[in-house]
Amino acid sequence: MNGFTFDAGGLISLDRNDRRVLLVLAGAAEHSVRVTVPATALAQVLRNPARQARLMRLMRDARTDLVPLDGPDATSVGLLLARTGTADIVDAHVVICARRAGHSVITSDPVDIRRLAPELPLVRV
Repeated sequence: MNGFTFDAGGLISLDRNDRRVLLVLAGAAEHSVRVTVPATALAQVLRNPARQARLMRLMRDARTDLVPLDGPDATSVGLLLARTGTADIVDAHVVICARRAGHSVITSDPVDIRRLAPELPLVRV
């Protein structure tokens, strides 16, 4: 287990107390693996931190890395979108982060991630 990168759908599933996501996170904690949350995915789902306790707990966890969309990543995202003929900045940022970390992607929409990176291992929730 190398670690996991969340897409927005994975974060929404966590927020909704999806048992599959909770089991993945329990396994990650047991094996002390890293979890990555691209800032773009967090921005897409964060609406009311006071009511999104599970999401905020994940963000406070010492094993969670919040990855900003900086200049180099923005360039990589744009190039990936151009190469694949797609337009979803958040999904492309998820792919860039997951590839860099060597992670599986926790997603509720594997079709979109596969379109960008068919080689990435996915955890469907």
